[in-house]
Amino acid sequence: MWPAEQALHSSLTVVALAWLVLHDRRWSMRVQDFVAICGFIAAHAIASRWLYSYVPFDAWSRTLFTWSPTEAFALQRNPADRVIHFLYGLCFAPALREHALRRWPALSPRQAFALAVGAIMCSSLAYEWFEWGVALSLSPTDAESYNGQQGDAWDAHADMLLATIGALFAFPRAFPRKPVTA
Repeated sequence: MWPAEQALHSSLTVVALAWLVLHDRRWSMRVQDFVAICGFIAAHAIASRWLYSYVPFDAWSRTLFTWSPTEAFALQRNPADRVIHFLYGLCFAPALREHALRRWPALSPRQAFALAVGAIMCSSLAYEWFEWGVALSLSPTDAESYNGQQGDAWDAHADMLLATIGALFAFPRAFPRKPVTA
């Protein structure tokens, strides 16, 4: 139904896959980090297929679990866009931390994680600027369709915040606890 918008969204998936392959060839990644990023790319591909705003997640949830997140949380908009931004932070932060530790061995794990969270925040901001630039070049209707704001004036702010929260939620994964010994 939306070939131009889907192509634009899917182009980011192609760029991400190319980056992932090139990055992994130059600096090999841990398997769990590679899988997490691939999981994010898959989720992004599904959401972009439905232009984020139209992902039938509620129908899927009702079919699979006989439960409606929309009703349970009184959602006013389709949250697929929010979930993708959260997953971005969650899936990329550990890989960014590991990359920082390998590139700059003098960093402590906490410093590397702070850099990773900062990179998530900065890249989220850059992406929202990119979306804004695309929106400026489109008609108001097409811009709303592409951005998936669903009437939310705070969409960009919430998206950046959720990516940051996702990165912070990766903290336990980034710093595995050592078993307590007696």
